[in-house]
Amino acid sequence: MEPAVTEISLEPLPRAPLKNRLLCIVYEAMLLFGVLFIATWLFSTLLQQRHALYLRDALQDWLFIVLGLYFGWFWTHGGQTLAMKTWHLRVVGRDGTALRWRHALLRYALCWLWFLPGLVIAKLIGAQGWMLVLLPGANFVLWALTSRLDAERQFLHDRLAHTRIVLMSPPMTAPITDKH
Repeated sequence: MEPAVTEISLEPLPRAPLKNRLLCIVYEAMLLFGVLFIATWLFSTLLQQRHALYLRDALQDWLFIVLGLYFGWFWTHGGQTLAMKTWHLRVVGRDGTALRWRHALLRYALCWLWFLPGLVIAKLIGAQGWMLVLLPGANFVLWALTSRLDAERQFLHDRLAHTRIVLMSPPMTAPITDKH
């Protein structure tokens, strides 16, 4: 008697809806506040930073590295940050495989394009007041709209990094039964 063969689904994972991805970004930003707070506290304490402008460039470099390690670690170990787990999203390679560090770091660097061009433009034109919010905000909206140009509705940084965000089905839970 031959053992039963289990069929494996070769269908691609479903793409994550734009709404879920944008809401995940908002939740991720709230979680990153804590990560950056602790990283800044650690930097300031260890280097005896007593003024916000003292070692400012070094602090920015440190926070860039901390964020890169944060995202790189989670994306290469399960493909999900805490916010992505909450929204049932996972970052995978173009072929559906787990990310390696090379693709995770490339994706991290390309994700800065959500804000960096708007910030650079604001700096170049000497923007002040609300323009410091509007220019990066417009950059953010334009970057989000790039998903409309992609056949799979992925963001431009995912296309360039050969990654994609997929929707994972929520874990199955046991049904609740009434024992009365």
